[in-house]
Amino acid sequence: MSGLDGRPQRLWPEEEDVVPILAPRRESDADHARTHRRPRPPRLTAADLTPERMLRPAATPPEAGWRRSLYQLSGGLLSVPPSAAELRRRELIAQVKTPILGCRTVAFVSRKGGVGKTTTCLLVGHTFASYRGDRVIAVDANPDAGTLGHRLRRETTETLPSLLRERQAIRRYADVRAYTSQAATRLEVIAGDECGEIDRPIGRGDVGRAVATLAGHFNLLCLDAAAGVLTPANQGVLAAADQIVVVSAASLDTARAASATLDWLEDHGYKELAASAVAVVNAIRNEPSVVDLERIEEHFASRCRACIRIPWDGHLHSGTEVALEELRPETREAYLELAAAIARGFAELVQRRS
Repeated sequence: MSGLDGRPQRLWPEEEDVVPILAPRRESDADHARTHRRPRPPRLTAADLTPERMLRPAATPPEAGWRRSLYQLSGGLLSVPPSAAELRRRELIAQVKTPILGCRTVAFVSRKGGVGKTTTCLLVGHTFASYRGDRVIAVDANPDAGTLGHRLRRETTETLPSLLRERQAIRRYADVRAYTSQAATRLEVIAGDECGEIDRPIGRGDVGRAVATLAGHFNLLCLDAAAGVLTPANQGVLAAADQIVVVSAASLDTARAASATLDWLEDHGYKELAASAVAVVNAIRNEPSVVDLERIEEHFASRCRACIRIPWDGHLHSGTEVALEELRPETREAYLELAAAIARGFAELVQRRS
């Protein structure tokens, strides 16, 4: 058959014109294994059988109120979800437990005496020791008859001066333990000089040496400084401190003095220490006052990390031993909030001053 151009036209394509259609290649078992190979799980050891991984988490029982009563009466079968206040408390406790790398030194300072600085130092130490699993110690760095050692049951007559005198012999925690008194909360306390047992008062270098001696055995040091900032001992406290707590009473003159402390710190090379400070307004009574506490709190909150109010509590004004369980619930809660505000600074890298 001829086409329009007169050339013969083929009705069927020749063999060489046919393009073969190849069947899809079948994936071999080896190819499939290479392509779809699952990642090999990590090698397990006996160390993987931890309670956190292998035990079902237990529900945290309510701590107080009708929720706890219902939980106890039902033998733990009925558990109402926690209230907002309880969730807040759990959050504060988690902050108090913030891990510490090495040792952290927190100094409690005030320009005026009688504002509750020593009590604040002691109860913050009690609060930290109650919830943390590491070692917490409070040290009386007041060279002039400090009273920190009088606020708990003494187990030893040793003091900070005797620790300094014999520090070269201290090698282990058991050696330090001979100079401390331990409370039921596990807080340890080293008392200050009470009877003028040394020829000269504690100076700047003495505080630094004491902190260096204790830093190898404790994770958190609470230093109770004397009133003021200009004494040699207090200069040593500021030089050793990673954080400070500025304590004031609920009056205009003590608040002004506390703010002046921040001024002095900012003007004398401690600007970061002042900015990271926590301010405390102490012994607030539940009664009308001419002092506008809201404005005082706003003032310190604008200058520091936080400002915490501590309510008045009769247990703290007896001048005797202090125990957390003897405080009113709102006072314990205030100290928990204060400890949490301090602990929020643990995660920050603050260079230790020398």
